[in-house]
Amino acid sequence: MGQLSDQVIIVTGASRGIGAAAALELAREGAKICLSARSASSCSGILEQIKNNGGEAFAASCDVSDYAAVEKMIAETMDRYGQIDALINNAGIVDPIGAIATSDPADWARNISVNLVGVYHGTRAILPYFLSQESGVIINISSGAAHSPMEGWSAYCSGKAGVYMMTRATALEAGEKGVRVFGFAPGVVDTEMQVTIRASGINAVSQIPRENLASAEEPAKALAWLCSEAANDLAGQELSIRDEDLRKRVGLPI
Repeated sequence: MGQLSDQVIIVTGASRGIGAAAALELAREGAKICLSARSASSCSGILEQIKNNGGEAFAASCDVSDYAAVEKMIAETMDRYGQIDALINNAGIVDPIGAIATSDPADWARNISVNLVGVYHGTRAILPYFLSQESGVIINISSGAAHSPMEGWSAYCSGKAGVYMMTRATALEAGEKGVRVFGFAPGVVDTEMQVTIRASGINAVSQIPRENLASAEEPAKALAWLCSEAANDLAGQELSIRDEDLRKRVGLPI
């Protein structure tokens, strides 16, 4: 049995990238997974892999920028499994990439709506349940962009900076009531988002060769570990996969 046996975990943005890798790792550790994505059908491949490996999961359509959709997804998870033990707020977008002076206001607002408001929606919908049971884990996917401005990424940096403060505020309000809250920066990972970034040619991140990007399996292992009781002493913090002490505890190469 894995370290997360009998737990129920929601992963948003689960159709690809870090979300998909995390869902597979969590299932390997024994958790039952809600694969949340804008289209449930986009999770079919991940769902099939989990089931073929003997795991249990289902896919739910959910646009995290729509609070009613988030509530519905959480209700579906409760109806199916009768409990929820962790929420990983992973869904995110990098677009629009470009100068503020020429940016499209609607696209800029959409980024904030997904990357920041989406995290609020997930937290707002799940927190009353976690508070009532005096347990639960919320992990918000952060980024170095939360702390260092990047040319062309004004929306993404602003949204992730907001997520950092959302993590701290949630931990302040719920941390002493049994809810463990983490921010987690997964590093520069080989995902479809990086394809978009490289194509833009803007800022230093776009110049990183693909062969130098990290595999999504590393942050996936870290996320599974953070969902376990082994990470209890780190609750309330924003963590980085680059931190050597964290890597040692997770079991990642240094």
